[in-house]
Amino acid sequence: MTDKSIPPPTSVEGAPAPSVESRPMPEQRSNGWQRTFAALRHRNYRLWFFGQLVSLIGTWMQITAQSFLVFELTHSTAYVGFVGFANGLPSLLLMLFGGVVADRVAPRRLLVVTQSTMMLLALVLAALSFSHLVQPWHVVLLALLLGTVNAFDAPASQAFIFDLVDRQDITNAVALNASQFNLATVIGPTVAGLTYAAFGPAWCFGLNGVSYIAVITALLLMRLRTRERAARAGSAFGQLKEGVRYTLGHPILRSLIAIQGATALFGMAYATLLPAWAVAVLHGNATTNGLLQSARGAGSLLGALMLAALAYRGHRGRWLTLGTFAFPLVLLVFAAVRSVPIALVLLAGVGWSSILLFNSANTLVQGHVADEMRGRVMAIFSLTFFGGMPLCALWAGQLADRIGPPMTLVVSASILLVLAVLYWARAPRVRRLT
Repeated sequence: MTDKSIPPPTSVEGAPAPSVESRPMPEQRSNGWQRTFAALRHRNYRLWFFGQLVSLIGTWMQITAQSFLVFELTHSTAYVGFVGFANGLPSLLLMLFGGVVADRVAPRRLLVVTQSTMMLLALVLAALSFSHLVQPWHVVLLALLLGTVNAFDAPASQAFIFDLVDRQDITNAVALNASQFNLATVIGPTVAGLTYAAFGPAWCFGLNGVSYIAVITALLLMRLRTRERAARAGSAFGQLKEGVRYTLGHPILRSLIAIQGATALFGMAYATLLPAWAVAVLHGNATTNGLLQSARGAGSLLGALMLAALAYRGHRGRWLTLGTFAFPLVLLVFAAVRSVPIALVLLAGVGWSSILLFNSANTLVQGHVADEMRGRVMAIFSLTFFGGMPLCALWAGQLADRIGPPMTLVVSASILLVLAVLYWARAPRVRRLT
């Protein structure tokens, strides 16, 4: 992060140098590799990236093992859906207030608290599993508590990026954050599947608990500049209403948030159904489940790195629009496949297309929001994802118990395809965004 401003350069004769617009930008001068990883030149962001990467690998180990454990204990897709709903319910109730807190409290301080609490919850689940006392209701309760913490952690994490890099690298940092997340979805589920098969779920939960040490240490090692927080004179509820009014009154933010929310609500059924898909549809086991999760992550990682490399070119509205069509179309093909190798390839396509949608929407929202509203707007944006997913898990789990996972996925993808056509017809300005 740049600590001091540099005075504008002058020519030898003393006349002003050519304007910034007339000189090649750093992104234009650098090679493709430097463009793709531009945000990593900032020390604070490097600490965050690698610390959070270790933690997210552990998180995905727990997500993968937890879902398979519940399905193994209950043999019910509905119960797996309950776990997803319990994890996301607090987001529906508390994440908007989490955004207010993110605008009023130093993000690092808040993140240290939330990450430490998540570590404790993971270790509790590990202890229950090691002692062979774990029951499905334990998993639901701990998922509810974890979701409560995440309602405050997610908005702070989104807003924290602006404390770590210079403004010109924000787009790249958002894209690399997605790469970080999706790299974890490649490594975490694969390790979880192998660990679960060899040693059981307790080790997955225990390793997740230990992984939080990496991100907490990274947060404590950062050297941050002081950033002004929102004034505390107003009430939290008043600031919340102000953030909602601002978001609803901004046409671009309103459209982008609606697109992400609808996709999370209707399109993430496949994520809920993967444990059942591995066993009931593909006739596999915990390792198969881990491979399916990793294939999705590999595709998402490819999409995130592609967007990071192309960030300087703009056209994010076009990538977002492509994602709204590609995501449901690939899901429809996946629903018809019964071969594990082909399913893995198609899930990579699902991950790639979903990241085009979600990452482009995230970057565009970040670019159109006022700094003083950032925490609250990102809370609303996060709410549509973390709040939509549990509702999707609830209806998808119940429906799959009645008509089976494949037909449930067909219903999910068909709804998304209809919505994609509506976006195309009713929100043409979205695809023109840069």
